[in-house]
Order: sequence, then C-alpha cells, then structure tokens
Amino acid sequence: IHLATENEQYLSELPEHAGYFKETRIVEFIFLLSEKWRLDQSTRYQAVELLERFMIKQIEQMCNDRGDAKGRDQGQRSSWSSVRDQITNTFVLRLVSCVQLASKLSLHYSRVTSDTALKFLQSLKYSYTKQELLESELAVLNTLHFHINVSTPLAYVELLLEVLGYNGCLLPAKPLHQLCVQLLDFCYLTRETIYDTLLKIAIENSTPSKLQIAKFLTVKEDFMLLAVGVISTGVFILSPGHWEQVVEHLNCITGISPQSILEFSYAVVRRIVGSTTP
Repeated sequence: IHLATENEQYLSELPEHAGYFKETRIVEFIFLLSEKWRLDQSTRYQAVELLERFMIKQIEQMCNDRGDAKGRDQGQRSSWSSVRDQITNTFVLRLVSCVQLASKLSLHYSRVTSDTALKFLQSLKYSYTKQELLESELAVLNTLHFHINVSTPLAYVELLLEVLGYNGCLLPAKPLHQLCVQLLDFCYLTRETIYDTLLKIAIENSTPSKLQIAKFLTVKEDFMLLAVGVISTGVFILSPGHWEQVVEHLNCITGISPQSILEFSYAVVRRIVGSTTP
C-alpha cells in the first residue's frame, strides 16, 4: 500500500521532461560503473533515479533563474547555450555523485569512497579535487532537498514476488528473482523501444500524435506497471504453466488489468526476440 501510494504521488506530480535522462547511454554508463565498483543490484537503479530527478530539478532551477535574469536585465541574462554548457561540463561529475550517494543508501553498505571516485574521474582525464567532489554531492542533496531515498522498481518487483509467494503461487523463487532482475536491466537499457511498442499497441496506431506521446508519459514512469510487467514476462519465460494464475494474482494485488499486463509482456518479449535475431 505504501509503495502504491508513493507511486501514485510521483505520477501525479510528474515533471514534463520525466525520463529524459534515462536514455540508454546514460543508463549503461551507470550500470557499468556500478558493476566496476561491485555495488549491489538496487544501487544502480537508485543512481539512475537520483540522476534523473536531480537533472530535471537543476534544469528547472536554471530556467527559472534565466527567467528572473531576463526580467532584471536582458543584456546580462544567461543564454540557453551557457546553461547547456554548464550542464554538459559537470554531467559526469554529477553522475558519479549520484552513484556515490546511492551506494551510501545501500543496505549492503558497499560505499564508494572519495578516493575511488576521484581515481575513476582522473582516468577520464578530469582533474577534480576532493572538495569539488564533496560540493557536487552537496549540490545533488540540496537540489533534491535531501529526499534521495526513493523506492526503485526493484523494490516493487521484490515485494510483489513476496506477496505472490504468500498468496500461494508456487514459483521457483530464486531463479525467477534472478530472471526478473535481468529483465529489469533489459527494460532500462531498451526503454524507448519497449515503450514505443507499448504505445502503438495501446492506441492501435503506428504513428502516435504528440498529444498521445505526452499523455503516455505516466505509463512510462509507472514503477508498479514496470514491476508487474517484468514479473509477468519472467513467469512466461521460466514457468509458462503458471502465467495465467500469476497475472490473475497481480491484477488482484495491484488493480492493473490483465490486458495491460499482457501488452507489457508482449512488448518486452518482442524486444527480446528482436534483439537476439541475426
């Protein structure tokens, strides 16, 4: 109930550009960095969500500052190119800071130290100091008003799997959990293709309008739907005989319709098949 409420609250306040910083190259960078530093599974999702929320907030603040400057003195206001340059110049540093902060939230406490972070940045030819690294972490914290312990889709997946087990679904728990994590990674890394397919299925049209794309944003950011879709797809692959039972249970638990669950699973499976076809 808490996760469902949190999800609904997030969707009701969704910023216009939500998802913009979840493009494949960024997510892949974070996943590879988390793997390099041997961080646990939840940390990489936490880092992606932190970076996404921070960057959107930062851009909103910059735009507001630009608007205020325009009202005061049009000749001295920052140009859009300078705003873009400011974001670009500090992006990798902010990304590393989000991974650091996410590591500190991990229950396994595989914390990324300043020395580790600096060594990595130096390998990319950046010359930041420990003070600048600390200031970057504080910039993320301040921008997000220290609200950084957000639930990730992995938390939704794991809780729903526990509820399914409690409700009597006799599923191979460990292999299903492992497969669901792999599928969640896959959904993050191929996000645009999966949701593009899902949108076209939903509207029964291969050329969605700008309005339809804008309205579909809440679907793309719905963690509960993502978790349900991942579990449904995992069961379909691993234990197809249980699929209808699991979909029925997921519908009862979350209220998400069997049709929506089926469509999401189809979009994921279609992408899997497409990605493995020569």
